[in-house]
Amino acid sequence: MAEAIENSVREFIAENFLFRADAQVSNTQSLLESGVIDSTGVLELIAFLEQTYGITVADDEIVPENLDSIDNMTSYLSIKLAAA
Repeated sequence: MAEAIENSVREFIAENFLFRADAQVSNTQSLLESGVIDSTGVLELIAFLEQTYGITVADDEIVPENLDSIDNMTSYLSIKLAAA
């Protein structure tokens, strides 16, 4: 399941935030620090996660530990989905 989540998140980021065909994002790369997404992008990302996975991202869960890299999002979503 983690691999499917990772692929889905990576595809969303590539389609919505990477505007060069040769742009790459590593699993551990900070999306905010590297400028891949900004604060508006975080909101778009949260909307995607909620719609795609049927979860609710609480305000106190909007932290870098959950959403700042592909690895962080994969772990966060795996935990959220297992708890549901």
